[in-house]
Amino acid sequence: MPETAAKPSKRATAAPKPKAKAKGAATQENVSKAYKDVSKPIKYSPELLAEIFRRISTGESLLKICGEVGMPTRQAVYNWVSGDESLALQFARAREEGCDAMAEQSLAIMDGEPLAVFDEAGNKRYDSGSIAWNKNRAEHRLKLLACWNPNKYGTKVQHAGDVDNPLRIEVQSEADTYLATLLKNIELTKQVDANE
Repeated sequence: MPETAAKPSKRATAAPKPKAKAKGAATQENVSKAYKDVSKPIKYSPELLAEIFRRISTGESLLKICGEVGMPTRQAVYNWVSGDESLALQFARAREEGCDAMAEQSLAIMDGEPLAVFDEAGNKRYDSGSIAWNKNRAEHRLKLLACWNPNKYGTKVQHAGDVDNPLRIEVQSEADTYLATLLKNIELTKQVDANE
């Protein structure tokens, strides 16, 4: 039998396949455009903070807002808010309204029609990937809301007391009534025996 050379493995000889760029894929241009110039800090202004609060109340994240050019950093917003009680209350109110907006967004996502696909015969069917993607988007929002505001959006049923509403146990027993009646009967029996 003639000697043959060993076949090299496919891994060793196969050239790497070029990856197709996904739509909206991160390229160096996109990445550099996404980062803003943070060398110049943004100064506080009531109008700017009011705009940030308005956008938060619509369900937009502070991270997204502060990532835009012309907006302060997240830390700057937190510093502004922590220094003033009235701003802290406005920020908390905007966050609460933002949570409500996210709950409404979740409902709108699930109420929306999934991507329709038509086959060669013209029959309409729904794309299962689109349905799963929308379901994940809605569920993720609801899970975040349950973490951020468990009293309002959580699913936990609490059987124990908490700080705001402590658990009180009231026991009503008829033993006291029976004991009082028994003692009265014993006393009456002693009186009857004494009179005889």
